[in-house]
Amino acid sequence: MPIESSAQQAVSLAFDVYGFRFRITAAASCASVGMLASDFQFFRHDDDTAGLRIEICTQRPPYAEAPDAVATNYTPRNVSFSMGQTTWLDYGGRALAIWDRAAGTFRVYSEDPDLLYEVAYLFLLSRIGEDLDQRHMHRIHALALEYQGRAVLAVFPMGGGKSTLGAAMLRFPEIGFLSDDSPFISPNGRVHAFPLRLGLLPGSENEIPTEQRRTIRRMEFGPKVLVNYDYFAHRVQPSAEPGIVFLGRRSLGDVCRIEPASTGERYQSILADCVVGLGLFQGIEFVLRNSPIQLLGKAGIAWSRLRSAQSLFRRSEVYRLVLGRDLARNAETVFEFLQQRLGGKPRPV
Repeated sequence: MPIESSAQQAVSLAFDVYGFRFRITAAASCASVGMLASDFQFFRHDDDTAGLRIEICTQRPPYAEAPDAVATNYTPRNVSFSMGQTTWLDYGGRALAIWDRAAGTFRVYSEDPDLLYEVAYLFLLSRIGEDLDQRHMHRIHALALEYQGRAVLAVFPMGGGKSTLGAAMLRFPEIGFLSDDSPFISPNGRVHAFPLRLGLLPGSENEIPTEQRRTIRRMEFGPKVLVNYDYFAHRVQPSAEPGIVFLGRRSLGDVCRIEPASTGERYQSILADCVVGLGLFQGIEFVLRNSPIQLLGKAGIAWSRLRSAQSLFRRSEVYRLVLGRDLARNAETVFEFLQQRLGGKPRPV
């Protein structure tokens, strides 16, 4: 799909994520817009009616134009200043973002391409999740694969090894891909793709071709290796019926174990990984919304998340997955288990 360009060498790209539309504009030379275009490539479209406009400005933050306002919220990443329908987000003097709700624009300024990218990316994750919550499509913090038309979810805590397991599972051509970190669940439990990228910690990316990966410096948690969407695009499936949910843990042993999960473990995961959404980027929603009445309205969303997650778990086989230190053996054990439980027909070419 072509990228629109103006005489000033600006680019404008439109996207549609299950009804949530947005457009990203930036100078053609801006590296950040290329990374965002790669991440959201699955959702590209050419409709000009995008509701949200993301403007990426590769320049020094214009603090002289900011109001003399008192901070309203503080987070480890930023400090926010809200006045009416506009919020200014200050990232330690390195970046400044302006969220104008009335105009439907989010403009971010910085001379750091990694910071520009991360600010825009995290803002989009928050807005997409918040909008689709209203449409009763909810995120769950899990790796989501597809096998024989069925969804295979691996639910791990942050840093538990979801992405590393996902990259290893792609060695098997029968495995399809839905999401590295946060697929969407509809009310009947069906799992929908959200295939943005694969994020790996440095040292676990050796099997990924150099041209298909990039390293970014994050605001928190250190550098991260990102595997481009193009690397696994041919494996992406739009959606899948519930199949198997693994509740993952890591061990210091060599052996990968798969065991039945208890009822208590199931409900703990439903609440933590979907209803509350631990591990998902949601904090910015509370930075940008500070009315107690608005926060109280989250109760209805929590109930909808609970029902969708219950549908997913009720229609799935749920197991405890304990990963060992041998990455290849982990993937082989999981794949062999899927063949036993879901069949072993090869994927059509």
